[in-house]
Amino acid sequence: MKDTDAVDMLSALAHEHRLKIFRLLVKAGPSGVPSSEIAETVGISPTGASFHLKELDHAGLIVATRQGRFIRYAIHIEGMRQLLTYLTEDCCQGQPELCGAIFKKSKAVCK
Repeated sequence: MKDTDAVDMLSALAHEHRLKIFRLLVKAGPSGVPSSEIAETVGISPTGASFHLKELDHAGLIVATRQGRFIRYAIHIEGMRQLLTYLTEDCCQGQPELCGAIFKKSKAVCK
């Protein structure tokens, strides 16, 4: 991953609503969540949710799937995996196992 890609992803996450959306979609897994439910759960307008979802999609952190009139958003697992790998690849001087439970937990999420 290029540094600029990581900056784009981290910048997309550096907003309260986008971080809440991302965490909601991580919990939902590959099945995703309809955009209307995302807006309601996060507590923002559908227009606001659309704006934030677009930013996360552009950064490569989520994917959208149209289902009839609705759009369902899900975590882009490979994008999340690449970001986590980028952030932890030099952990503990190349010995990520020394990072303990944090590293193991993040790897478990990405399997």
